Amino acid sequence: TGRASPFPGCRFAENVLDSVVKAVKIMRVTMAQLNPVVGDIDGNVARIIDVLARATLDGADLAVFSELIVTGYPPRDLLERPAFLEQTAAAIARIAVESRKYPDLGIVIGAPVATGVEEGKALYNAAILISNGQRLFEQPKILLPTYDVFDESRHFAAATDNATYSFKGEKLGLSVCEDLWFEPDPWNKRPYACDPIDMLSDKGASLIINISASPFSVGKERVRHKLIHGHTSSTGVPFLLVNQVGGNDELVFDGRSLFVDAKGVVRIALPSFEESVQTIDTKDAGPASGYEYENELSTILKALVLGTRDYIRKCGLSDVIIGLSGGIDSAVTAAVACRAVGADKVHVLAMPSPYSSKESLVDARELADNLGVSMDIVKISPVMEAYAEALKKHFEDTETGTAEENIQARIRGNLLMALSNKFGYLPLSTGNKSELAVGYCTLYGDMSGGLAVLSDVPKTMVYKLAEFINAEKQTIPKRIITKEPSAELKPDQRDQDMLPPYETLDLILECYVDRHLSLDRIIERGFDRETVAWVLEAVRRNEHKRRQSAPGLKVTSKAFGSGRRIPIAARYDA
Repeated sequence: TGRASPFPGCRFAENVLDSVVKAVKIMRVTMAQLNPVVGDIDGNVARIIDVLARATLDGADLAVFSELIVTGYPPRDLLERPAFLEQTAAAIARIAVESRKYPDLGIVIGAPVATGVEEGKALYNAAILISNGQRLFEQPKILLPTYDVFDESRHFAAATDNATYSFKGEKLGLSVCEDLWFEPDPWNKRPYACDPIDMLSDKGASLIINISASPFSVGKERVRHKLIHGHTSSTGVPFLLVNQVGGNDELVFDGRSLFVDAKGVVRIALPSFEESVQTIDTKDAGPASGYEYENELSTILKALVLGTRDYIRKCGLSDVIIGLSGGIDSAVTAAVACRAVGADKVHVLAMPSPYSSKESLVDARELADNLGVSMDIVKISPVMEAYAEALKKHFEDTETGTAEENIQARIRGNLLMALSNKFGYLPLSTGNKSELAVGYCTLYGDMSGGLAVLSDVPKTMVYKLAEFINAEKQTIPKRIITKEPSAELKPDQRDQDMLPPYETLDLILECYVDRHLSLDRIIERGFDRETVAWVLEAVRRNEHKRRQSAPGLKVTSKAFGSGRRIPIAARYDA
């Protein structure tokens, strides 16, 4: 007590331990699974303070919040702004002052804190324990992820050790997000050199707490639970996880916070993709929760809805506009949008060309009626004719081809952007991951938009989502799901005229994009060499398109965007 911790970043307040340690048989903990807004420090602190009053009413000894709750996660290069860090430090001090109103309550928050050293990174990503006006203890993050979407070593220094802290009869072992992810190669990355959770157990922790901002990807809930179960099984120490929820740019956080007892049994599981605040008894959390992994299609749909809603809300917008083609992608995008913001804020526009089938317009109308949205129609034939006249001299004696097809897509993109500019609607682009991967999309055309809802959803998964949506309520017309997909940019056009069957394409893309397998390794799995070679070359050739695409919601283990950084001007054929 009263001495500095020997571990970098782990600081103890002087002369406070005796005043806060009370031997009790049960620790009541309020798990605060909240949806912070990145950069809205005042708003985030207000949410924290609201929970403190509730936690006290619930008789809690400890209130636990998620990683970097004060700033929102991920703050990225906001951490390079001195004024931002000053505001963050003031916010932590404000929480400490507020804690005096609740002298029997401990508070665990996540925030960036200064390392206090002149060399190296100036910040730690830390868990901070506050009580009765005092910052009692800080535990910085030890494991800093740099794979996929993470780049934490860009801003943070890593702690080299950890410690426990005695509070109300428990020896608390605080950890931050990645510190629980010690397992041999769970995400095709190199394993870490140390296991912070085992280290806390060795130091006598009686309750391990992990504050997280762990982005969603399909199947991640299963991996995360198995990791925690493995920790409790090996240490015999109860484990409490509080994970952030909500969407921030392309990342979606599923929450699904857990309390797992010393035997590895899940006693409490908070809901996924929604805020939840719950107070539990760590020694008597009741019977097993009956915890089961959620249906994967359900989690993908929830992630898309939450990610779309939060992107719109946190950008200060309200309405969206979508080009409705009568195809599967725009249908699923519209269904997601209606769940995200309500049908009254979703505006759809059908833009038929001479090559659009009557059935497509009928299907689009039926979908709009089912969703309860009003659909406007703007025929693009007059604009196509104007383009043809303007380019007549330049296109003379050339064959009609891709350029003319792309003009149609760009006319539609311009119409949507015009309505966006006029009325403040956010345009949602509707392309899927399969199309984006091989460039079966048009720059400044169907790629135009402020958010690409399905850009990480393979085509085959889009069909499954449509069926899943219809299982809840018949929304998407059956013909949209069953008809052969077509861009309808020329007579009798079909996607499979240009692409391998989507079932084959998506499997190859998973091998190449998600699993990083080479051409030869993919062929060994039974695929035709010519098909694989075409797909891989198409992916490489269209990197420049993806670099210019709208932000897309991440739902798989490897999304295009910040988690996949491939050079454009490069020569690599493996």
